[in-house]
Amino acid sequence: MPLQVSDYSWQQTRTAVFISVPLRGVSVRDADVFCTENYLKVNCPPFLFEVFLYAPVDDESSKAKIGNDTIVFTLHKKEAAMWETLSLSGVDKEMMQRIREKSILQAQESAKEAMEAKASARREDQKYTLNVMMKIEEEERKRIEDMKENERIKATKELETWKEHQRKAEEHKIVQREEKLYQQEKQIEEERKKLKHKGLTRNSVSRNLATKGRNSEIIFFEKLKEDSIPAPRSVGSIKINFTPRVFPTALRESQVAAEEEWLHKQAEARRAMNTDIPELCDLKEEEKNPEWLKDKGNKLFATENYLAAINAYNLAIRLNNKIPLLYLNRAACHLKLKNLHKAIEDSSKALELLTPPVADNANARMKAHIRRGTAFCQLELYVEGLQDYEAALKIDPSNKIVQNDAEKIRNIIQGTELKS
Repeated sequence: MPLQVSDYSWQQTRTAVFISVPLRGVSVRDADVFCTENYLKVNCPPFLFEVFLYAPVDDESSKAKIGNDTIVFTLHKKEAAMWETLSLSGVDKEMMQRIREKSILQAQESAKEAMEAKASARREDQKYTLNVMMKIEEEERKRIEDMKENERIKATKELETWKEHQRKAEEHKIVQREEKLYQQEKQIEEERKKLKHKGLTRNSVSRNLATKGRNSEIIFFEKLKEDSIPAPRSVGSIKINFTPRVFPTALRESQVAAEEEWLHKQAEARRAMNTDIPELCDLKEEEKNPEWLKDKGNKLFATENYLAAINAYNLAIRLNNKIPLLYLNRAACHLKLKNLHKAIEDSSKALELLTPPVADNANARMKAHIRRGTAFCQLELYVEGLQDYEAALKIDPSNKIVQNDAEKIRNIIQGTELKS
């Protein structure tokens, strides 16, 4: 049963009411204040204070200050007037219950209106933001289109200028050629006139003129033929771009079918996703990407957190078990943790996926052989380890480190045979 607080004090002006309610040990955390225009209640266990106000107040602008074992209310009146009493007189229990229920309904409606107003304001802000973004995108699109149009106009003008220059150059060549032909015809005509004025016989003159005419015509046509040959083209350079090949080897040295099969397998591996995993619902979107998990595992491996790296690779393999680098990297973690049989198993699985053998996967195949060979040697299976190291040397014969390690394994095997 709460203790009703009755030793409160109040003061008023024409526009406000000030109520001081003493509550021992009251704090902001424990006090539950409820105020409407006709009802005020404070619940601070074990104390309870409520008052049915004499006239309506503005509950939105009213304030409550809590401190020093006291709550001080500042209630602003809706109508400026002096009250006869703080609370209504002659209020029975039924009327009190009606006022309480009405106050609760008013508070719920006010809260609902406030939420709707806030949601409406948020929608307006989103709409304004969307309009601004659309306007910015439209301006950017228009700017790009204007830039393209200006470049097109500029290129068209340059092309027209070049065509006009070529046309004028061609016209100039034609004029020069016609002028040259005219000079040649004029020279032939002058030679004919000179032959006519010589004191030779008609036959001699006719024969000489015919011979000279034929020779002149031959020269004329030979020169005309020479002039009809177009001038040599101007010196220039043509830039040729070749489509780069996926694999660096020359075409005569590569196996095109094997390379295409490898590319096809890689594309299928990237598409092979297993989404039927219960843990996926608790993961972020980026954590569902095997490539992201692989990079995460690589970073954890770099910090020597091998168990966490294995967990990252495990989840990536559950999502996509067709990516050979996941098994290859997990084998490195198992090798660090001395899980030698698991390292051999993962290396073998990586080699199984790294087929067909092409230049693009040569480095990964060499690492897989070295890691499996290292695990075999640590298990004292030196013959099997040497086989993997020799396979790695076939991929990269110039690798000095692998050569030295293989030689050490051979010496160990020979020493073991001698002892036996």
